[in-house]
Amino acid sequence: MEDNGIELLVLLDISGLEDKQRFEKYLKREGFKTVEGEEFVYTAKSSTTLFSTKAYILEVFKEGLKKQEFKGDANMVFLLNETPYPAYYFDTNTNEFELVKE
Repeated sequence: MEDNGIELLVLLDISGLEDKQRFEKYLKREGFKTVEGEEFVYTAKSSTTLFSTKAYILEVFKEGLKKQEFKGDANMVFLLNETPYPAYYFDTNTNEFELVKE
């Protein structure tokens, strides 16, 4: 049985991003592709576990925002193999993505 890995879809709702091109260039280096015709929607494939993949997404997007001297708001949701995960928001005090409390 062949395992093609995990399909990722990341949706970012963001304001205050200084340099979108630089941000997306960084994401591309980390394996994320922009979805044509969509603002701040990215896809990728992962060959690791769901847990590792989730941690990787949070880390890559956190680093991407930190490289920007980001001062706005960012909210993120992602799907792994079409399974939605809870929403996250970027906490500018801790520079980390935090789980949105229901």
